[in-house]
Amino acid sequence: MRSPASSPLGSPAAEAVPATDVRALFPALADTAQVYLDSAATTQKPLPVIETIHRYHNSGTANPGRGTYPWATGLATRIARIREHTSSFIGAEYPDEVVFTGGATAALNAVTLSWGLTTLGDGDEILYSPTDHASNVYPWLHLRGLLAGFGRRIGLIPYRTSETGEADTEDILTKITPRTRLITASHLHHVFGGLSTLEELRGHIDPAILLCFDCSQSGGHLPIDVTTLEADFAIFAAHKMFGAPGTGILYCRRRVHDRLVPFLPGGNSGTRPHARGLLAGTMPELLEGGTPNIPGILALGSALEVLESLDVDGIAVHNRVLTVRLIDGLRSVPGVEFLPGPAYATCAVGYGIVSFTMDGITATDLGFVLSELGFLVRTGAHCTPGTAHEPDSVRVSTHIYNTLDEVDRFIACVRSVAEEVG
Repeated sequence: MRSPASSPLGSPAAEAVPATDVRALFPALADTAQVYLDSAATTQKPLPVIETIHRYHNSGTANPGRGTYPWATGLATRIARIREHTSSFIGAEYPDEVVFTGGATAALNAVTLSWGLTTLGDGDEILYSPTDHASNVYPWLHLRGLLAGFGRRIGLIPYRTSETGEADTEDILTKITPRTRLITASHLHHVFGGLSTLEELRGHIDPAILLCFDCSQSGGHLPIDVTTLEADFAIFAAHKMFGAPGTGILYCRRRVHDRLVPFLPGGNSGTRPHARGLLAGTMPELLEGGTPNIPGILALGSALEVLESLDVDGIAVHNRVLTVRLIDGLRSVPGVEFLPGPAYATCAVGYGIVSFTMDGITATDLGFVLSELGFLVRTGAHCTPGTAHEPDSVRVSTHIYNTLDEVDRFIACVRSVAEEVG
């Protein structure tokens, strides 16, 4: 059993935002006794996002860029502005580095199919973490199988995760070879809640090695600057940042644009026939074949406005305060054992994700009991591939609409269950 550092987190100077002041933005949380603690799975939707989706379907429904009448041209202009806004929000240098996809899973598969399938050669290697979300593991396994069918054998080299839930950069450094082409990592781990920037690698690895960050959990939870991260690819899930399901963001740094091919060739993909196949168009149309998720993109624009009005820095501080309070409270509950993450840090860190197990009861049963008592949490393996060795767990994930009182009541509830299973 791991032994968390004894009370290392202390009490941060900053205080939690009074979430009751913003809760009115989220209709699903109004007049409910349920405590929603599963924002890592999906966030609640603010009223402006809901209204934007309704307004698109209720008036002026059209297909942007497919007509010269005002409804179509107006939508095309709005989506272009949302692309610019998204670029600024994530710290990209140019709007054409932002691709709208069908979700984070689609974005990661776009990287493997539009870059990896044609770029990687026999013997090339990719470094990855087997404990990451399946969407940042399975696409690479699928790519390896596809390339093997063409006679190209690539290596998928696993690296370790530290006890604080971060990518182990020392282990990564020992596994980099002249054939390493890309390192992929979760920016914020979906189970452990550890933040990985790979900063320690800078200056120690060949700059030609590409960096891919899965920002599905960090987007909308803390400030992100893909340029500072030196990311070549970065992936975001709109539904985890107040937006609608079925919408994702794929950041592709300009230096990789000439190595990308369409993975959804068709209408609006910017491609055109050639004697040997297709001639690729320009970004971002190159990776946006077909009719986009128009209401989803419009909703993303509204979600970004809400996030900025609430201040993403403030959201990060709020989640840190709640995380510290949660860990400090659970630390003394008999039978509770933390998975890797901020509970093992030597300073006050936390990004709104804490996972734990309890002796004498399965995570599934504990989650059911908690839901019966009004606390909605995620249980199980949390979409982590079967190669990972961490047990099923209870995952608590917070956002700006959660309160210290909710955390305290949750801790008291877990304590009462622990006393029952004894």
